[in-house]
Order: sequence, then C-alpha cells, then structure tokens
Amino acid sequence: MLDPVSRVRRFNRAVTSAVGALDTSFLGRGRPLGAARVLNAIGHGRSDVADIRDYLGLDSGLMSRLLRGLEDEGMVETSAHDGDARRRVARLTRTGRREFAAYEALSNTQAESFLAQHSQREALLAAMDLVASALTRERVALAEMDPQSDEAHYCLGEYYAELGRRFKQGFDVSLSRHPDAKDMRRPRGTFIVAMSDTLPIGCVGLKGTDHGYAEIKRLWVAPAARGLRLGRRLMDATEDAARGLGIALLRLDTNSALAEAGQLYRTTGWGEIPRFNDDPYPDLFFEKRL
Repeated sequence: MLDPVSRVRRFNRAVTSAVGALDTSFLGRGRPLGAARVLNAIGHGRSDVADIRDYLGLDSGLMSRLLRGLEDEGMVETSAHDGDARRRVARLTRTGRREFAAYEALSNTQAESFLAQHSQREALLAAMDLVASALTRERVALAEMDPQSDEAHYCLGEYYAELGRRFKQGFDVSLSRHPDAKDMRRPRGTFIVAMSDTLPIGCVGLKGTDHGYAEIKRLWVAPAARGLRLGRRLMDATEDAARGLGIALLRLDTNSALAEAGQLYRTTGWGEIPRFNDDPYPDLFFEKRL
C-alpha cells in the first residue's frame, strides 16, 4: 500500500486536483490550464513562439491551437520575427495584459492559500523546491550574469549562510578573501548562475588574477537541487569559460567541512597543492591545468 509508485501517483493526483489542471475554466477565467500557461509565458516576457513551445513542453499542433484560441479572444497578437520571417513572435494585447494581471493575482492568492493550510510553511516550501528541482532538472539553464545582479546576490547570501552553519567557527565574509566583482566580469572572469525557471538554484565564479592563474570561487548548489549533478555542470561551464578567455591554469580553495566539494574536485581532475593564500577559512587547496 505504501510502495514508492503508489506514493508518487497519490502525489500526482493531489497536485493535478489542487492546481485545477483538469478544470475547463482554470481559476475561473473561462479557459483551460494550457491556454492560461501560454498567456502566462507571454506575460512574463517570452515572445518567440518556438521558445514558448519548448518552455511549456508542447507539441507544435497543440501550441498552434492554444495560440489561435487566444488570438480569437483578442488576448494575443502574433507577427513575423523582425530578423527571421520563418519565426513568429507573440505579444499580449491590452486586453491580454489585463487578463495576465488577473491570473497573477488569482495565482498568488491560491499559493498563499496552499501555504496557509500547513503549520510547517518552510518545510512545505522546501519539499516543493525539492520536487520542482527533480522534475525540471533537464531544463535548468546556466547563464552568465553580473556578480552584482539580484540573482547573484541571492545565491551568495545563501552560500554564506550555509558556510556559517557548517563551519565550527562560523563564517564572516569580511574576513575572507572576498573576490572583487570586477574580477568576475569578462574579460577577467565570469559569474555563472543556474536558473530553474525563475529561481536561482546555484552559482559559481571565475575570478581573474594577475598571478598567472584564475580562481574558482563561490561554488554553491541549493539543497533542493543537490544530487542532480548540477555542481559538475557549473564547474564544467566555468572551465569552458576559462578556456575561452585564454586561461590555462585554475586554482581554488575549500574547507574540509564541505566534504562533497572536495570529492567533486578530486574526481574531476583537480590535484591538491600547498596553501596559496592567507584566507583564514580554507584548509584544502587545489589546482587544475586546462
């Protein structure tokens, strides 16, 4: 009765019912979930029809029918792409923007209602993050971002908080060799953020130096996304970026309390070296020649 498959199917039924996936009028707005999701994607800035189709995982026929229905309602207008006549772009009309705003308000209210039904709000959110990360692992995108962007600040804040919990002496970023943002921007370096839909779930920095090598800094993966090989993807992307910048030698440091990080480095071609900085927190040092 409590076998894993039965539990997954119970979860699927619960979510399908709770979000109204089978309703002919999703959130009472007169159209099913599929059409509402297309409207939502356009409202959140996606305009290329092929991109919207891929984002929602729809086949071409269904995408065309949903889009045609929204056009007939006066919610959406489509036109040829300015630079490529084979591509189409979709935009919300004034009526469509009002409808998008109505969906946003109703969806927020629904989400608050879900959370209000459970006394352990943070535990419920953590469980949702875990499931969402597992279900969307193939769609996690790695994007180069400014190290002072909101997404980067969020990731770094979570990273520092975790170090504070895991280090016996705690963690004070002002005492560490905190990399300057300019050293993690091209052409000296880069900063990469892993995005799951709209949520940043991981990051890593490539810090340029004037010492004949660059450093890997601030590798972090959200707890809900661990076990999905995202750390490896971030490291591979950073090494590729370093090659593109003509960097031949990389170094990094870590603390033995972060055992999973040390294991990742040792199994991906990094070799331990003597200490190369005066940062008070790391006790393990690695190097890799590209």
